[in-house]
Parts: sequence; structure tokens; C-alpha cells
Amino acid sequence: MSADVDPLTSVGEANPVSPVSSKPPFLGTVLAVQANYYWVQLDGAGPSSGVQPEILLCTRRSRLKKIGQQVMVGDRVQVEEVDWVSKRGAIAQVLPRHTELDRPPVANVDQIFLVFALAEPTLEPLQLSRFLVKAESTGLAVGLCLNKSDLISSQELQSWGDRLREWGYNPIAMSVQRNQGLDAIQAQLAHRITVVSGPSGVGKSSLINHLIPEIEVRVGAVSGKLGRGRHTTRHVELFTLPQGGLLADTPGFNQPDIDCTPRELASYFPEARHRLSQASCQFSDCLHRDEPNCAVRGDWERYEHYLTFLEEAIAYQTALERSGTVESTVKQKIRQEGQIETEPKLATKKYRRPSRRTQKQALKDLYRDAELLTEEDN
Repeated sequence: MSADVDPLTSVGEANPVSPVSSKPPFLGTVLAVQANYYWVQLDGAGPSSGVQPEILLCTRRSRLKKIGQQVMVGDRVQVEEVDWVSKRGAIAQVLPRHTELDRPPVANVDQIFLVFALAEPTLEPLQLSRFLVKAESTGLAVGLCLNKSDLISSQELQSWGDRLREWGYNPIAMSVQRNQGLDAIQAQLAHRITVVSGPSGVGKSSLINHLIPEIEVRVGAVSGKLGRGRHTTRHVELFTLPQGGLLADTPGFNQPDIDCTPRELASYFPEARHRLSQASCQFSDCLHRDEPNCAVRGDWERYEHYLTFLEEAIAYQTALERSGTVESTVKQKIRQEGQIETEPKLATKKYRRPSRRTQKQALKDLYRDAELLTEEDN
């Protein structure tokens, strides 16, 4: 984490009624990016807003464009040339980021918060695992909440809680309809920048609308000033939580794919990380399938999920190798039964023995150099 950026201060934990400094540059957070315009929420209240943080419509300095400095949602920026009447300004500098996501494109995110439903639609373990692995691959903290807890029995709810704790997660059970579990969610989101994700129909929109009742007012105001239609899921946008913190409303994380390397995959399962903290595999490049003395392979529930995703990770890496993006780290073998198996490929320069032809040529070169030296001495 950069020493120049404080994630707590960056999401407005400071007193929201404190005024903006009277001298430029002003510090703020980018809430939305549309075309070449940036909505920036300044730290503190402006002279025309009273007790609310000032939100300015900003452009980017041409200097930033020349050096290729991208401005992302979530960026901490310095704003100059502020016109308090028209609420406009210019972004003069982008502060260092402590995290950065590509999909969705958001900077300085502190956590991924997954929302799933226990019923309607039924919670599917493999789909949940896929979202969890994708979230873990970001390197951010991962939170999980289970909506519609009022639609299942207390025994089923307890069973799911115990099951997911075995996976390495402590889910929050909630019901938006009955206003249950929402205090715990608010506490987890407070003073952080959070990306909310999950499949369709699980209640994400209902949860966001409950957490931020005035969200429709904010969206309407922003869209109207830009002369555009109402908010759509094509744009990433941050919304301010009443208790402090920012929530990313984004479309980019709803159909996760496995786009990591085979060797990285195990680190995205808390169960595998725990096993590797207790023991080591015999081979440093173990893929945890049929290698001898593997510390990961075992009877934990999601091991089958791991094997399924491993095939996808191998296919992903193979596609990169064919495109010339990366060098191959696995090789394929065809068994007598016709089955194709993959296994780690040893580094060529470190492990492969030079051919006899190469060795003979090296000896010839050595003898020739020795003869030339002898002739020179004579």
C-alpha cells in the first residue's frame, strides 16, 4: 500500500461537514468516468453545499493525457481551477494507487463483496466457488453474504454456514425483505471502497437501494448534467454510503472466468492455502493432481472444484502460448489408452541435458582455440 494514500481517509471517514481547504489544489475521489469527463467528490464540503461533500464535473489536464496517465474510478486526484458556481474543475494530478482492478476498472478498492441467494435461485456450490476464486485472484479481501435467508429453514441456514466456514469464509446471512443482517453488512462496508458482485436475481440491487436510499436521486442528477440517459450498467460508478465508504455499482464482475495460470490456482482456495501452510508438496511445481507426496490433494469438499478449474486454467494458458503471449509451463502426454494428460514442464535451461552434438561442437571449438593460442606462443 502506498504511503501517500490512506484508504480510510480516501473514502471520506473524516468529518463530512468540514469545509474544503480554501487553497488549491483540492483533493478528491473520482466517482464516475464518462467519455472525457470525471465526477470528483472533494474531501469535505464546498462553499455552496453547506454540509454535503462537493461534487465537481472535471476534465483532465492535457499534460496528463500527453504522459498517458489514465484516470480511473476510485482514483485519488488533485483538482485545480475550481469554479464553485458551475461546479467544474480540472484534474491536475493522480495520486499513487494502492490497488487496481481491470474488470471492473476501479482503483483503490479495498474489498470484493459477493452477494448470493440461498433460494430463488438455489445456491449452486460450483458457481459460488467460481465467483470466490475470481474474487481471490484480485488479491483483495473477500466478503460473502447470503440473501433470502428467510426462504429456508434454520437447519438449512446452519448447514450452509458450517459448510462455508469449512471453505474458509464467514458468510453474513441476511434478508432484505425482513431487514435482517443488514447492520452487519453496513459494518463490513464502512469506510472502505467495495465492489459488489454476484449472479443475477440474488438481490444485489435491493441491497444497494437499501444501503443507499438516495441512490436514484444521485444517479438522476449526474445523468441529467451530462445530458445523457439514466444510469446504465455500462459505466462503473461509486456511490457514497451514509456511514462512510464507497460502493462500486459495476457490471464487469458478473460472469467470472478462470484466467489464471495453473500454478496460481491453488493459492485462490483457502483450504489449499491452509494445507500448504502445514506441509509442502514434494515438487515445487506441483499441480496437485496425481503427483506423489502432494500436500493439497485430499478429501476436502472443493477439491473437485479445483480440478475442474485447473482444466480451465490449463486451457487458458494453452491459448496464451498459442498466441505467443507466454512461454509454456506445462506439457502434454498421450497415454496408451489415448487419454491426454498434462504435467508441469521443467525449465529447459536449468534441467535439460545438452545434446551430444552440442557437446562435440563445444569440444571442437575448445581444441581450436587451444591450437590458436599455441601457434601465437610459438
